[in-house]
Amino acid sequence: MQAPNLSTHAGQAIYAPRTLALYDLVVLRLSNPLIWHCPTQRILNLYDQHATDSHLDVGVGTGWYLDRCRFPVPEPRIGLLDLNPDSLAAAAKRIARYRPQTFRADVLEPLSLPATPFRSISLTYLLHCLPGDITRKGAVFDHLAPLLWSGGTMFGATLLSDGVERSGPARALMRLYNRKGVFANEADSLGGLRRVLERRFRQVELEVVGCAALFVARDLR
Repeated sequence: MQAPNLSTHAGQAIYAPRTLALYDLVVLRLSNPLIWHCPTQRILNLYDQHATDSHLDVGVGTGWYLDRCRFPVPEPRIGLLDLNPDSLAAAAKRIARYRPQTFRADVLEPLSLPATPFRSISLTYLLHCLPGDITRKGAVFDHLAPLLWSGGTMFGATLLSDGVERSGPARALMRLYNRKGVFANEADSLGGLRRVLERRFRQVELEVVGCAALFVARDLR
């Protein structure tokens, strides 16, 4: 694995085993519906609709979505890609029944992984943790493109600061997370995300749910 970009490393370093033990409660059961106003079920629906029999999850969290996703086949091929070894271990253990292949890498750097392309790739709550503006973050799609099968789909969700409705608690929590380096989304906008995706894909669907933008992108340019 290449040496991690230090600023990229800062955004994922919080996910130690003790933090991951609270992730499902704090993020999925509380923050999503109550702060970000994006029910976790809405994101799970993306997985149910777009995850295929050959799927790569990027920024794996605890593996909650993969654990509950309705894959189209009983034994899908699943890859897990993350910079954080604790997240990779937690997600791999959770979905051990699928025998996932794990890859530790920095998605802001070019990737060279020992894997054949996947038919679908998900990026859930990854972009708002990456450093830089949304244009720089767009490099993630370039780096993942060789891992996407021709005609495949990339989908996911990210929390935005501009172009979405944010409550007072959402603004306050985002400021706190940005100050601590957990988030880096102060300059992330809905329009910027759309431009990043449309430069790389011919088909782009965007849906705003609370502070979150849910996206589906197909047909790489």
